[in-house]
Amino acid sequence: MRIIRYMERDDGPPRLAAVTDDGRAYALEEPDLMTLVRRADKEGIAPSEAVRREIEGARPLAEDWRSLNLLVPVEAPEVWASGVTYERSKEARNEESQGAAGQETVYDKVYRAERPEIFFKSTAARTVGPNRPVCIRSDSSWQVPEPELGLVLDSRGRIIGYTVGNDMSSRDIEGENPLYLPQAKIWRHSCAIGPAVRLAETVANPYNLTIELRIYRGGELAVRESASTGQLRRKLDELVSYLARDNVLFDGTVLLTGTCIVPPGRFTLQPGDRIEIDITGIGTLVNPVAAASDFAAKN
Repeated sequence: MRIIRYMERDDGPPRLAAVTDDGRAYALEEPDLMTLVRRADKEGIAPSEAVRREIEGARPLAEDWRSLNLLVPVEAPEVWASGVTYERSKEARNEESQGAAGQETVYDKVYRAERPEIFFKSTAARTVGPNRPVCIRSDSSWQVPEPELGLVLDSRGRIIGYTVGNDMSSRDIEGENPLYLPQAKIWRHSCAIGPAVRLAETVANPYNLTIELRIYRGGELAVRESASTGQLRRKLDELVSYLARDNVLFDGTVLLTGTCIVPPGRFTLQPGDRIEIDITGIGTLVNPVAAASDFAAKN
């Protein structure tokens, strides 16, 4: 069972809908995901059961849900991210920092450490949904998408569901100095999530999901890479527990869990590229690429 948000008309309020495993979408009465979760809690049932009861006997939407004007599936007040949770990510970070062969780096240390790397990634204003442009910085020459499984959390730290995340990154800025991490990760529209939230109780094994990245340039496939969440170095509950330590979690917070997919060589995104990130059972997050400076000028 997946949950989506969409605009029925340009001047109307956002709507919530459930997408069943056969691909049919049903409009829901709740205005947002967390309202649905709170109602299910009050009734003592799982959110997926609350949805099943609500849509029983209802007629599905006439349109294919993927053709709707989709919004971020949850308006995350904060998006956090985890780093160096896969071995490939550790290797990529070492490549960025140009560490000498055989010399231990901060990335080697955090990969083995008890404490994971967790950093602030985005706010609701900086996060975009499906089919909206993600932006690349004007002061970076090496920028890539980072496809990640996102955890949707409530204020108690429960994993409510899973979504697709794109943690846009400036590899040259971070590689110059790890202290530049905030600038390498946070700027206008540097984060995307969607197209849906898969309710957690409907996922049999979150460590058996395939993540695929496709980047198109001029209509041609330029990059295609895939990985499995089974390659994660850390457990999802472990990452959540560190985020929640002496911290305040807000309903709808999203925690990105790191990437195992790094475009080859010195590949860098360009305006006009198209990014597609697919995760098993959740869907495909599609975003065009724009220059942050051009986007600012238009808005």
